[in-house]
Amino acid sequence: MKVLKKPLITEKVSSLNEKGKYGFIVYNKANKVEIKAAVEKLYGVNVESVNTINVMGKSKVRFTKAGVVAGRKPNYKKAIVTLAEGEVIDFYSNV
Repeated sequence: MKVLKKPLITEKVSSLNEKGKYGFIVYNKANKVEIKAAVEKLYGVNVESVNTINVMGKSKVRFTKAGVVAGRKPNYKKAIVTLAEGEVIDFYSNV
């Protein structure tokens, strides 16, 4: 099973990158041990800690000719990974 879906590239997470913390969107069933192993294997770095957050999907409402259509965005899980001192991950090297 692939644990990491994609890295988080937001303004808030970019400010954490300077402190050695990186964000990822991961699969809902992934645990901290699996996330740590996946990041270490994929990026070749040493991970000190992993914090996870389950994010509830937002409610969305659209007004159409057929009436009001209500739904939800899907739930997802975020992981904030703290690396060892002096190590970095460069997400933009392959672009």
